[in-house]
Amino acid sequence: MRTPQPPQNKEIRRSVTALSVFVLTAWLCGCADVSVKGAWQNGASRNEVHSRLLVIGVSPDRDLRCEFESTFASQLGSPSTTAITSCSQMSVNEPLTRESVERAAAAVHADAVLATRLVSVRTGHGQGTSTDMRGDSVYKATDFAYGAYGMPVTYVDFQTAPPLDSITSSLHVLTQVYETRGAALIYTIDTVTKKQEIDSTQATLEKITAPTADRLRRAGLIR
Repeated sequence: MRTPQPPQNKEIRRSVTALSVFVLTAWLCGCADVSVKGAWQNGASRNEVHSRLLVIGVSPDRDLRCEFESTFASQLGSPSTTAITSCSQMSVNEPLTRESVERAAAAVHADAVLATRLVSVRTGHGQGTSTDMRGDSVYKATDFAYGAYGMPVTYVDFQTAPPLDSITSSLHVLTQVYETRGAALIYTIDTVTKKQEIDSTQATLEKITAPTADRLRRAGLIR
């Protein structure tokens, strides 16, 4: 008499299928929170892959700048791509200028510079319980322009916003890729997040940097 076999394989297949659907759904939901658009600069070469990147967060707040650079570098790094933060190459009091960027790029033999700056924040506030609901420090433009490597080159006021109990924000971030032979702009990435409560700085940085790094790979700029 044949002994009936327990339906283990069927259950395993069902579990794997359910897990695959869950992972796919989670991935789609995560991507839906962020809009990422890339554009080539006119005349830029589209056949050059960059392997050594100098990563810069253009911000007056060094702590936030360094945290952003570290998070972005971790998303960019791969066996064929080395990402170096500007914070690891510049002293605490060294300003972000074309000269300091060129010195740091030459020191690490970078073949591209990635400069990221905050374009705008749409913020609302109310009552909240998170411990990471801090104020913000930003440049308030009086009269300025972004020059070589996306560095600010004229006058701005440094202003600090007071802490809030609860923050919901939509962030607009611009990442520009420059070659190091003459500071020529190659590629620009526009990243915009949907309005949401910010309860973790690290989670917010990853939400911005992960899809931005993916866009660079899809454009063939890095591997």
